[in-house]
Amino acid sequence: AYEISACLVVSEMCIRDRFMAAKTNVTTSAQFTTSAREVDFVSRFADNWDALRNIMGIMRPIRKAPGTKLVSYKASVDGDLKGGTVAEGDEIPFTKMKVAPVAYGDIDISKYAKSVTIESVAKYGADVAVEKTDEAFLVALQNKVLTDFYTFLGTGTLKVTEKTWQRALAMAKGKVLDKFAGLDKDVTEVVGFANIIDAYDYLGDKEITVQTMFGINYVENFMGYRTLFLLPEKYIASKKVIALPVENIDLYYVDPSDSDFAKLGLNYTVKGETNLIGVHVDGDYSRATGDMYAIMGMKLWAEYLDGIAVATVSVAGAG
Repeated sequence: AYEISACLVVSEMCIRDRFMAAKTNVTTSAQFTTSAREVDFVSRFADNWDALRNIMGIMRPIRKAPGTKLVSYKASVDGDLKGGTVAEGDEIPFTKMKVAPVAYGDIDISKYAKSVTIESVAKYGADVAVEKTDEAFLVALQNKVLTDFYTFLGTGTLKVTEKTWQRALAMAKGKVLDKFAGLDKDVTEVVGFANIIDAYDYLGDKEITVQTMFGINYVENFMGYRTLFLLPEKYIASKKVIALPVENIDLYYVDPSDSDFAKLGLNYTVKGETNLIGVHVDGDYSRATGDMYAIMGMKLWAEYLDGIAVATVSVAGAG
């Protein structure tokens, strides 16, 4: 009886030890699913922006500290234009130029969240209630950055008025090339933004390949433009064209992992060296919901405000 009792004690100890060992660094299926969603979300977000950067020709994103001022520059003549009629052999006087910074706002951390109820999952299933809303959330975040950029482009100070849409497109490009040549800055390629209805009205039955990426329509190598983005009315008005060199476009961002958010008990999933967004997924048992939180500090920006040409087609010559 003693031997049997001893064996039972030993067995209990073995079972207990094995059970305790299994608990060390255990990862539950819920944790795995949550982590996978976070990684998938930030990965797809980063991949989309990498693709957009390639289309626009933007160089690597520029990391900035939180609170960095967004500044554009305006070049102008300081005083009077010198020169003109200069006697033979005389020295040609220099015209003094100045470049004045124009401060706008700060690059701040923006905070967003979405919540899915347990009833939604029970009714529609996780594929619809969770995955579809994750995708819609991602697109909405991307569109927020792009919408701010389109609005900013409309403030460009290099104004052009032409009689036709084709001439507006051509002269907008010509104006930015001339402007940057005057600043002794090289321009490799120019990108443009136009109203999609105007573009299709001009194209008519022409054989042009219009491509689409995450809801953005664009044409590559069109009328000398590296890329012409075709935008709806809410982003760019009809009879308006915007052009700027790729060298005048920057993507600034605040790295969510730069700040000491962990000291607040806030841990966000980021991806790679260029952390454009931080995401955290958590379950709220008090409300029986699954919540996703996202933070980002991204800005598409142009260094030279007077290096953005905004061309308008006059009503009399429209068509």
